[in-house]
Amino acid sequence: MTLQDLNKMTNSMSNTGKMPVLFLGHGSPMNAIEENEFVSTFRKLGQELIRPNAILCISAHWETNGTYVTTMQNPRTIHDFGGFPQALFDVQYPAPGSPELATETKHIISKTAVGLDDKWGLDHGAWSVIKHLYPKADIPVIQMSIDYTKSAKYHYELAKEINSLRNKGVLIIGSGNMVHNLRKVAWDRLNEEFAYSWTFEANEKMKSFILNGDHQSLIDFRSQGKAFDLAIPTPEHYMPLLYALALKEENETIELFNDKPVGGSLSMTSVKIG
Repeated sequence: MTLQDLNKMTNSMSNTGKMPVLFLGHGSPMNAIEENEFVSTFRKLGQELIRPNAILCISAHWETNGTYVTTMQNPRTIHDFGGFPQALFDVQYPAPGSPELATETKHIISKTAVGLDDKWGLDHGAWSVIKHLYPKADIPVIQMSIDYTKSAKYHYELAKEINSLRNKGVLIIGSGNMVHNLRKVAWDRLNEEFAYSWTFEANEKMKSFILNGDHQSLIDFRSQGKAFDLAIPTPEHYMPLLYALALKEENETIELFNDKPVGGSLSMTSVKIG
């Protein structure tokens, strides 16, 4: 593909002004079909945002060796979970893909070679939240994978390279959970606000770092003590937060919402930038 071909494609994406950036705590896949305060807030947010030309989602549920973007015209709805009601497996989110956006994303990233993937689709980290933002499934969606071999600093720096997409009407969404420890879910204390003190400590500390713009402490999450170690036993649900924060520009507003724990060891805390 020549630079002229690429310019023709990207010029078709009209400027909308700078799009905001979202980090969405997606929680259980059941949020896709249940009615609760979290999905109600997602729906309200979708009504308030400027309608994007396309969506780029970094989901906790697509980890790869290397970085890839989905490039198919019609991404499949992936039901990457088990043990849930059939009604959840019946959900389809038939949003179109965008080979054009995938190709542009590949070309603007210089930190690594980005692969074009035609097999993945939309996993539940993407469709379970995007379906509430845009229920008509009429906005193109692509996913970008998380390279599990790389550090938090690497991902934060990589994210900065896709910032220009915000000026072309692309809504960038990180989907994960700030606190995510499934092995510690307190099934007998689900209705308690904070079943564990470390959940509260980690979540409050993360929010403080976010609101104070202390991204370095969030990048150095393995140096923040035992509460962080319990909150982030593995990094895949945390990394999408760093992708979102890396895109925050000076003087942009930042807002927290859905700031509640679930099951004692998960936090639904979400972030809107811009």
